[in-house]
Amino acid sequence: METQTHGLLLCDDLIFTSRVSGTARDLGFSFRTARSADGLRELLLRDWPACIILDLSNPDLVIADFLTELRERGDATPRVIAYGSHVDAATLKAARTAGCDEVLTRSQFVEELPRKLPEWVKGRDGPHPKGAR
Repeated sequence: METQTHGLLLCDDLIFTSRVSGTARDLGFSFRTARSADGLRELLLRDWPACIILDLSNPDLVIADFLTELRERGDATPRVIAYGSHVDAATLKAARTAGCDEVLTRSQFVEELPRKLPEWVKGRDGPHPKGAR
C-alpha cells in the first residue's frame, strides 16, 4: 500500500531539504521534494498534497504565476507556506501579496516547522484536484 503524500517541498538546498524532510518524517508526515518549479509541477500531476512548502529563493519560482496555476488546477488548494531570506523583503512581500497562507523568514520557518507542520498538513477541506472528488 502506497503512503499518502502529505506535502510537497520546493527546495534545491540538499542539506535544508534533509532537515525539513527529517522533521516531517519524525512527525509522521510524508513529503516529496522537487529541486525546480517544473519538478514541483510534475509532482503535482501525481500527488495532490495538503501542503506545499516553497523556498522563495528558488530561481525557477515565479510565486504569483505558480499560485495562479495552483488555484486554476484545484478546487481545494493546498496550504502554501513560503520562506525566504530576511533581507529579501520584496520577495517576502510578493509572496504575501500573491496569496501564500504563511510567509516566513528562513529562520522563522526553521523555528516554527516542528510546531506548525501538523497544522499545515491538515489542508483545507481535503486535498484534491478539480474533478477528482
